[in-house]
Amino acid sequence: MLFHLSIAARNPRHVAQVLAEFWRGEAFPFPPVAQGSWIAVAGDERGTAIEVYPLGTVLREAEGDADSFGEATQQNGYTATHAALATTLSQAEVMAIASREGWPAKYRKRGGTFGVIELWIEGRQMVELLTQEMQAEYLASATIDNFRAMMRGMSGDG
Repeated sequence: MLFHLSIAARNPRHVAQVLAEFWRGEAFPFPPVAQGSWIAVAGDERGTAIEVYPLGTVLREAEGDADSFGEATQQNGYTATHAALATTLSQAEVMAIASREGWPAKYRKRGGTFGVIELWIEGRQMVELLTQEMQAEYLASATIDNFRAMMRGMSGDG
């Protein structure tokens, strides 16, 4: 179960506000880790949230009995980090928001088993948005047995 994750963005406030919109949640300033950070809060029973740091921020381990902290760097390209997020919005509503923002988005079928809307925040950070129908497909396919079968198929041990 995922409670929260963090990403970096050129405009953390705006990105957090748009992410919160997908959840019908709310965005707030979030300075504990790095100045200029924001957080998108879903308002669900799990406390789901995405922290959005200024682009170039990296997390570093703090010495001794202290929390990790954000450090500004010049890193600003693509990242391997992504998340699959549930939304109560329809595919048309998600696409309308993506279009409004100028963020690339398209429907994709992952492995022929479940659909996602592949959305590129600010054109550089991918998230997969799953409508209610897509969530049902995902939950039906994301089982331990199915992962085992997929890995066997990829390793040639069929």
